[in-house]
Amino acid sequence: MSSRVRFSTARDVAEAFRELRRIAPAPGDASTPLDYVRRLLVSRRPIDAIAFLAYLLPRREAVWWARQCVGAILGPRAEDDALRAADAWVRAPEEERRRAALEIGVAGDQELPTTWLALAVGRSGGSVSAPDQKPIIPAPAACAQAANAAIVLAITRGEPRAIGGWVRACVEAGVRFAEGGEARVIAPKLEAADAPLARSGK
Repeated sequence: MSSRVRFSTARDVAEAFRELRRIAPAPGDASTPLDYVRRLLVSRRPIDAIAFLAYLLPRREAVWWARQCVGAILGPRAEDDALRAADAWVRAPEEERRRAALEIGVAGDQELPTTWLALAVGRSGGSVSAPDQKPIIPAPAACAQAANAAIVLAITRGEPRAIGGWVRACVEAGVRFAEGGEARVIAPKLEAADAPLARSGK
């Protein structure tokens, strides 16, 4: 398998994306990016590992991983024009498809994770201004920020007691994908103690 990691150390990631420092400050040592992701996953704020992965992966790969997370968490509820636009761009990252996803994202409901998938595509390059206006180049972190938002929104819209499991499942899928494997997200199993209480029927 060929690694998709494009940085040698976690500090390199933080240097490339200064915005990331407010979310997950880089370690003081020379940890590899994926070692640092694993450390974040067992920290007091494991959700920071998702943000770090969104910045770590190349843009197209970050969108595909985010799409896998959103689809796994929301199931059929994720099937909309925004998700389909993200799918289309990942499979054929052409400017026309990026622009189509951007338009869907801009017009979409920003409370929906799939809207942010479309925005991640739209902000992956090119211009984010209207075709007849002066080009506005998206910030280097814009795609990662939107991909992170899509995943976090999907996780927090689900069963509260499953949040930790979904964070772990998405991070583990992201690490596998970064190492060269598939981005498929394996749904977590709720432990008996975590499962919602059954109704008494009284």
